[in-house]
Amino acid sequence: MMKLGLFVAERGHHIAAWRDPAAELAGDVDFSYYANIASIAERGCLDFLFNADIAGPSGAYSAERLRRTTGASRVEPLTLLSAMSSVTRHIGLIATMSTTYYEPFHIARFFAGLDQLSGGRVGWNVVTTYAEGEAGNFGREVHLSHDERYERAKEFTEVVLGLWDCWEDGSIVADKETGIFLDSEKLHPLNHQGEHFAVRGPLTVGRSAQGQPVIVQAGQSEMGRDFAARTAEVIFTVQQELEEARDFHADIQNRAASFGRARNAIRIMPGLVPIVGATMEEAAEKYEKLQSLIHPDLGISLLSHILGFDLSGYPVDGPLPDLPLSNAQQGRQKLVTDLARRESMTLRQLYMRVGGVRAHLTLCGTPEYIADIMEEWVAGAAADGFNILPPTLPQGLEDFVGHVVPELQRRGLFRTKYEGRTLRDHLDLPVPVSKWSSVR
Repeated sequence: MMKLGLFVAERGHHIAAWRDPAAELAGDVDFSYYANIASIAERGCLDFLFNADIAGPSGAYSAERLRRTTGASRVEPLTLLSAMSSVTRHIGLIATMSTTYYEPFHIARFFAGLDQLSGGRVGWNVVTTYAEGEAGNFGREVHLSHDERYERAKEFTEVVLGLWDCWEDGSIVADKETGIFLDSEKLHPLNHQGEHFAVRGPLTVGRSAQGQPVIVQAGQSEMGRDFAARTAEVIFTVQQELEEARDFHADIQNRAASFGRARNAIRIMPGLVPIVGATMEEAAEKYEKLQSLIHPDLGISLLSHILGFDLSGYPVDGPLPDLPLSNAQQGRQKLVTDLARRESMTLRQLYMRVGGVRAHLTLCGTPEYIADIMEEWVAGAAADGFNILPPTLPQGLEDFVGHVVPELQRRGLFRTKYEGRTLRDHLDLPVPVSKWSSVR
């Protein structure tokens, strides 16, 4: 069975979604909006809801992007998914939190707590934060370099995993007759002393129904791939070509094996933007209508954001200039640069291609056509499933759940009902065994 998640965004993933005449609201939205999105996703038996995060602007060229998009208005993801856990019963809940601007004990406690309250449905999307503008919001003048961020993230994640492992299964006895609540021999301090962190532990939250939250990652640079192959259980990727995705899939499997993990230990899920129509022509018309709402200044600003370099001074109908390596999203920078060079695209053509959907795979067509491509990628070892990015919300999600999901179910490629309780059940991931179990 392929895996399917929903990437939750404010009004949809197309950068001009809020300008769509059919958009429910252009301003702030209340919780009922998000509760409805969760209900639709759970009706479609999707594996999880995923919410990304950014806590500051991404540089001097972000002003135009923020002025013309909903990007400046963003609900903190763990708060949002905590609320959504109360109106859902099955679907997983994956939230983003940064290893650069939090402490490991915070992350371990927040996610373990929600994992308990949700019955084992939580995952942590580990990011190092690419937006340089976040530094000033956390008492720092300069954003850490790409390599420094990943070195910190490696130890950070080790500490979080260690804290989640402080409690053995069966630690809480709750024997009213003897008055024993906790078997203290099954609770262990961490006593971590490292280059970046000193954390005593133990955590104040025990193991959940799935053992511990699922680790998710999205890095595509060399260091990002190594980090994900060593630690992640789910990887979100950005690919537009089948062969490119197949190479990435094989590379991650090979790297995982080099770290002593099973080759199939990680679920690799590229982002997918589905534009669904009853006919190919109807779907194309939907897409072009959204594309026409992208203001040129916004297109250049977003392209600058993706590439980590201010392009506002370059001719919009000229070629992409040679750019230095970004301190932000190096994997995505390479993908977009390669695309521009391969197809000899102007800046305008480039932002029209990748700007609206941030370089993710876009499938525009009938439910059968979209299911054909999804099946080809999964059968061809290019993906284990997809992280779905509806161009508009909630309508784009309704289109996918109402038309593409039934087609996948008809082909036997996706579940027709939830068969497990936890996020690990949905993703066919094992429950981590406490390291203390082997000590006894």
